[in-house]
Amino acid sequence: MKALQLLFLLISFSCLAQVKTTQLTKATLPKTITYTGKLINAVRYTDAGGETIVLTAETGESQSKKEPDESYRDAELYGYKYILTDGKWMPQWKVYDFVKECPVDIECNFIKNTFAVTDLDKDKKAEVWLMYTTGCHGDVSASAMKVIVYEGNEKFAMRGRTKVRISEKEYEGGEYTFDEPFKKAPEGFRKYAIQLWQKNMMQKFE
Repeated sequence: MKALQLLFLLISFSCLAQVKTTQLTKATLPKTITYTGKLINAVRYTDAGGETIVLTAETGESQSKKEPDESYRDAELYGYKYILTDGKWMPQWKVYDFVKECPVDIECNFIKNTFAVTDLDKDKKAEVWLMYTTGCHGDVSASAMKVIVYEGNEKFAMRGRTKVRISEKEYEGGEYTFDEPFKKAPEGFRKYAIQLWQKNMMQKFE
């Protein structure tokens, strides 16, 4: 019941503050916008900062460039923001994270259904939400998890670990911390972030 209530609150809270966006694809992205990897999300919207495109991409696994052993792999992920300025799409910020030289299970992925564009404080400046995990492990253990938020060019970060069940009654991970800008951000930002974290913190192994 609690899980259903939390899900309902998160959906209700985010829907009330969603910014109207247009979904884009690789084919509909302006040709001058570049990115690395496979396109995961791409949206276009307008806020107080102007006409904007935000996108995320992942490289997936590839053989490590520094290790000749084929069992060592790399993976990277990216987030980008572009603003239309004098008819040209100009880059505003870039998020980059990675896992390098991993000989076991590698993880470097955006979490599904967490990408969002909101205006929680209703100041007509959109907040862009990116959430992802990174890890390199050959056992049942927690991965690093992050929520990165941008309002304009101001960055807020929430960092911690996923939560995993290590025995019938024992769990590991699930903790998080806010960086200083996030601590000073509007309370609604942290509330949304905590709901997002609680909904997605359980580690899933395929």
